[in-house]
This record gives sequence, structure tokens and C-alpha cells, in this order.
Amino acid sequence: MARALDQHKERLRVLSSFGKDLTRRSKSACELCEAREVKLAVYEVEPVQTEPEYESCLFVCECCKEQLSFPKRVEANHWRCLNNAVWSEIQPVQVVALRMLRQLSASESWAYELLEEAYFDEDVIAWADSK
Repeated sequence: MARALDQHKERLRVLSSFGKDLTRRSKSACELCEAREVKLAVYEVEPVQTEPEYESCLFVCECCKEQLSFPKRVEANHWRCLNNAVWSEIQPVQVVALRMLRQLSASESWAYELLEEAYFDEDVIAWADSK
């Protein structure tokens, strides 16, 4: 049990070491909803690799992180920010945007319409499908 705890602590340490680079990449804003002057946290886009990878992480606000972590708490209007996120050059942002649009498109017409007009590379679609 102590070994698992040590591994978890080490993973968190490595993830936090990405903070400076993620801050620079995100320009200190949530990479999904573009919220500024809020607390940001590292979010690993699934599937999570054995070793944390910078290329599969996002810097997100607490609101986005909570809704990504607990899908039953999703507030559809918050995710209208995906209008910008789908055009991001950052692949994990596109993956999360695609997943959220798929989830929301069943009940939200704006999400369905955005999903229809957005273009995603094959790599992004494969990553989004791998969850």
C-alpha cells in the first residue's frame, strides 16, 4: 500500500513539474474555456500513460476540471467555450473538445452543429475514441 502511495505522490510531482511549461503554453488561461485570473490545474487527458507526458496534459480551471472529472455535473452552457477550443492547435484541447461535443450533442443543438462543422485530424479522432 505504501508503494502505491509513493507512486501516486511521484506522479503528482512529475505533473506539477509541467506547470511552468503549461503556464507558458496556456498564457495563464484555462486551455478549454479561456478563463483568466483563476486557479489552474494540470489535467491528464485519458488514456493516462504509465509515465506522465506533457503532450497529454492541459492546464484547466477548477470548473472545467470538475466537470471533466464528474460527467454528471456537466453544465452545458459552460461548454459553449468549445466554439474556440475546437480550433486550437493543441491536440489534447481538440481531443477534450471532441469528447465533450459528442457528449453534449445528444441534448444540445449548438453542440451538434459545432460537431458537424468542426474538422479534426485522424490522430485526434483516434485519441478521442481510445477512452
